[in-house]
Amino acid sequence: MNQQFSGLHHVSALSADIARNHDFYTRLLGLRLVKKTVNQDAPSMYHLFYADGTGSPGSDMTFFDFPRAAREHRGKDSISLTTFRVTGEAALNFWQERLEHGGVPVVRREVDGRERLEFEDVDSTRLAIFDDAGAGPRGAPWAGSDVPAEFQLQGLGFSGFTVGELEPLSEFLQGGLNMRPARQYDDNGHAVHVFEMGAGGPSAELHVTLAPELPRHRPGAGGVHHVALRVRDEAELLNWLAHLNRLGSPNSGEVDRHWFQSVYITAPAGLIIELATDGPGFATDEAPDSLGERLSLPPFLEAHRAEIEAKVRPLSGS
Repeated sequence: MNQQFSGLHHVSALSADIARNHDFYTRLLGLRLVKKTVNQDAPSMYHLFYADGTGSPGSDMTFFDFPRAAREHRGKDSISLTTFRVTGEAALNFWQERLEHGGVPVVRREVDGRERLEFEDVDSTRLAIFDDAGAGPRGAPWAGSDVPAEFQLQGLGFSGFTVGELEPLSEFLQGGLNMRPARQYDDNGHAVHVFEMGAGGPSAELHVTLAPELPRHRPGAGGVHHVALRVRDEAELLNWLAHLNRLGSPNSGEVDRHWFQSVYITAPAGLIIELATDGPGFATDEAPDSLGERLSLPPFLEAHRAEIEAKVRPLSGS
């Protein structure tokens, strides 16, 4: 098996207040709502996709709507950090000022040789913006944002995991997902092991923090449900699926999400990793200039549109 992922596809988290979440990601972070849909397993609740100006794979963070859900209990065996990339110190300065002016506390520090801003969203999802020094794919500017094009978020950076035991996950990432150990660094007394995929670089890494002393994570609002990795097309996805089945790795089989095809994996420590195709993309059922403006439903839910629209709540500015 010599296939490689090209980087992160998306990150999906949980929100207890989807209207405030929508305001935070579109107004403050300047991302575009590229798909307003519902949780396909619970269609009375939203599933929102925020991304760059065209909804490029590797630029989107998505949220499942769980009204009044209890807050996540942080701990080991969790997806513990989501990062976005910008380019240059001027961009970091812009974002520090914008976040602080918006009432969001920010910690600025250098970690792993990269300067970054650490902060949390309205559900306390842990986020960071870092300077990628121009490496990685460039995000498509979103003209509807008041963030200057040169300072807009360029896409997802690395995803951070926290585990109590390194070896099972390390073995799976290398033997199961064809990743490579790249380096190790210290972060506040914890060893962080970096695994890279494809060509590597700041948009194609997983950073695994070893913290056996922490209590076990319990899911809730503010927590990340899964990280998705980029697969070129369905043929490549099916090759990955056959590989996983040969290894006996627990997985969902192929799942049609309408805008992409997926396979969900339960990795060691209970971490959920999705493999997702780059296409057909968010413009498959909406014009590119009107992405996210109406409720978009996969074909199997379209017959229930009236019932679904009666249950979901209005979002600010949509």
